[in-house]
Amino acid sequence: MFLSAKKMAFLGLLLAISVVLVILSGIFEFNTLFLLAAAAFCIGIAIRECGLRLGLGFFIGSTILSLFLAPNKFYCITFSAMELYILINEFALEKLVKIKNRKIILWVIKYIVFNAIYLPLVILMPHLFYQGTISVGIWALLIIGGQIGLFIFDKAYDYFQIYVWGKLRKRFHI
Repeated sequence: MFLSAKKMAFLGLLLAISVVLVILSGIFEFNTLFLLAAAAFCIGIAIRECGLRLGLGFFIGSTILSLFLAPNKFYCITFSAMELYILINEFALEKLVKIKNRKIILWVIKYIVFNAIYLPLVILMPHLFYQGTISVGIWALLIIGGQIGLFIFDKAYDYFQIYVWGKLRKRFHI
C-alpha cells in the first residue's frame, strides 16, 4: 500500500515533465498538439509503471497543476481530455487481458470513450476547435477530423509506449 521512495520520486519527475510540456505548448504555438500529446503520454507511463491507482492520482495532480501553471487554460482542457482518454484506455486494456477478441472490443471502447469526451466539447465549446463562423460543413469536418485525430493519437501513443518508453524504461530501474 505504501508508495516507495523510488516510485514517488519517479512520479514527481514525470509530473514535472508533463506540466513543463503543457507550459511549453503555450509558448511554442506551432507545436501545441504535439506537446500536449507528449505531456498526456506521461500518464500512460505512470499507469504502466505504478498501476491504475497511482495513475489516477497522477491524472488529478497533473490536471490541477497544469491549471495553476499553464498560461493558456484552454490547452489544459485539451490536455486533460487526452489524459482522461489514456487513463480509460489503460483501464480497459487491463480489464480485457483475458478476452480473446479484445482488439475489436478495445477499439469499440476507445471510440465510445473518445466520442463521449470529444463531442460534448465540440458542441459546447466549438470555438475551442475553430475560430470562424461554424456551419454544418464545419461541424461535419470537426467530427470526422476528430475521428481521424483519434486514430493518429492512438497509434502515436502505442508507438511511444512500445518503442520509445520500452527502450528508455530499462535505464530507470523502477
